[in-house]
Amino acid sequence: MKSLHLASPGDAEKLLPLVAAFHTEMGFGTDAEHQAQAIAPLLDGSPHGAIWLVGPRKAPVGYIVITFGWSVEFGGLDAIVDEVYVRPAVRRRGMGGEALNEIAKALKDAGVHALHLEVAQSDDQAQNFYSRARFKTRDGYVFMSRILR
Repeated sequence: MKSLHLASPGDAEKLLPLVAAFHTEMGFGTDAEHQAQAIAPLLDGSPHGAIWLVGPRKAPVGYIVITFGWSVEFGGLDAIVDEVYVRPAVRRRGMGGEALNEIAKALKDAGVHALHLEVAQSDDQAQNFYSRARFKTRDGYVFMSRILR
C-alpha cells in the first residue's frame, strides 16, 4: 500500500487532530495533552509500539496504532491493534482494511505470532470491518482490563 507510512516525530502535527477526532468519536474523554504524551514515545521509536499514517503522508486520512507484547500461548511476540481511525468522509473505501492487512503482513514477516484487538460487543459495524480483515472472536474468551493509573 503506497498510502501507509510509519509515523515519526515530524508527523505529530498531522496525527494529533486525527487522534483527537477518534477519541471524541469514541467518547474517551482524553485531552490534547494526554493525547500528545501518549503518542510521543511511539513516534520517537519506542520498542513498545508504532503508529502508521493512512493516506498521503502530507494529508493523512487516518492512523493505526500497534503495541507489542509477548505471549507464551502464541509462542512469542504478539501485538495489539490499539487504535484504528479513518476520517468519516472517506470510510468504506477499503483503506482501513487494506492498511490492517498490510500491517499484519509486515508484522508476520517481522516475527509477530498473533495480532489482537478489542471491539465493543454492541458495535456490529466494527466487528464486520475486523472480520473482513480476518480477525476472529475466540470462543470462551473475553478481553478484560484493569486500569492501573
